[in-house]
Amino acid sequence: MVTHSDGIIVSASGVTTPIETNGHAVEKVVKSLPADFYTEFLSDAAKIRKPSPIRGLFPLENKPGVISLLAGKPNDAMFPFKSLSFNITSPTDPSQEQSISLSGKDLSAGLQYGPTGGLPRLLKWFIGLQTLSHGRKSGEGWSLSMGSGSQDLIYKAVSALVNPGDAVLVESPVYAGVIPMFKSLHCEQIEIETDANGVCSHSLRDILENWPIGKPKPKVFYTVPYGCNPTGMTATVERRKEVLQLAHEHNFLILEDDPYFYLYFGKAARPPSYFQLELDEPEVGRVIRFDSFSKILSAGIRMGFASGPKPIIDAIDLHTASANLQSSSLIQAITLALVEEWGYANFFAHTQAVAEFYRKKRDVFESALNAHLSGLAEWCTPEAGMFFWFKLLLSPNHTPGVDEGDSEDLIRTKAYENGVLALPGTVFLPNGRKTSFVRASFSLCTEEQVNEALKRLRDVLLKERGQA
Repeated sequence: MVTHSDGIIVSASGVTTPIETNGHAVEKVVKSLPADFYTEFLSDAAKIRKPSPIRGLFPLENKPGVISLLAGKPNDAMFPFKSLSFNITSPTDPSQEQSISLSGKDLSAGLQYGPTGGLPRLLKWFIGLQTLSHGRKSGEGWSLSMGSGSQDLIYKAVSALVNPGDAVLVESPVYAGVIPMFKSLHCEQIEIETDANGVCSHSLRDILENWPIGKPKPKVFYTVPYGCNPTGMTATVERRKEVLQLAHEHNFLILEDDPYFYLYFGKAARPPSYFQLELDEPEVGRVIRFDSFSKILSAGIRMGFASGPKPIIDAIDLHTASANLQSSSLIQAITLALVEEWGYANFFAHTQAVAEFYRKKRDVFESALNAHLSGLAEWCTPEAGMFFWFKLLLSPNHTPGVDEGDSEDLIRTKAYENGVLALPGTVFLPNGRKTSFVRASFSLCTEEQVNEALKRLRDVLLKERGQA
């Protein structure tokens, strides 16, 4: 047996051992929800989508002896690319570089149309990653599909699950990128408050237990559980377990948007994901998980993947087949070459280095906050991600613990005029209400820039308070 960096016990083949009794490994039987369970969750649009008459037959080309006249694939003999090579930083020694080349069949696969859900070898690698990171094995009723970044997949999942006018549950503050998705469908966004420990599950319970009689309950709950954008919070295990219990009691699905899973740098062990925790539920199949490589490999490659119940992933694939056919084969081929060169051990070594990098950036930013905004702002220390969410004390006579005032004009206008740019908290609130909170990213700025930015913000804030 071996143990990877997060303490998950795995066998030599990378398969989890869920239970140990008296020192002996015992396989746990995982019960998954039946496929027809999801029929009531699918949107009207998802129900009428039909498989592509061409793409749906792609797998038949793999039968030995078949001569395919099926697809309008261009002949790769006319593609000018003969090989690609690139250098990468060694995950174990940043001073060293490794060279990776892409040619032959691997390059051909990257230059041609490919399967809607992704290149088979990369899909297999990602499934193995989910086994190591979340204890989830194939054969448990879930599947995986790749997209052009996790945002692409979230949009398609929302399209597959939400009808116009539906009520949806969203943590608040929430990632601003999903607000337009729900607004375009004229959804009623039911805000579930959050605090330093993540989504307030007691608030979610209160809302659901007092839901108006006769009004359809929400089918989905959207959350970013690690290093949330914008709040930086990481949900505790206890909160996550109660949310899963509520999903079972009130019959909704959890959209687990998790781009910062590998950017966890808290002192305590990283809490298990919803995707992992549902293994402790009576059955699995209420979590659709979205992973992103934007923060750990490159934002520009637009590589993300969704894991979840096969009927939901199939619905996402049907949308992809009609919208953009597939995510980039070339990006998949490059990613595959990289992760196969590294293997899982070096992949985890790299993600640990990424997390440590952002921990140091977090510490620099918090040190500057203490130096320049102590007594003028309040915040909680993030344990993951790349954001600080802090409340400006806009009045000298503020009430402790109360969100008073409106940061929007100060941040959008006055702070910008003084040479510092940040986001007012109102853009992360689905109903756009006023708030004194501000989101600041610590990912790019140098220590000198951070200190100068917060000095400038301090000057503006003191003037706003009449103390300049």
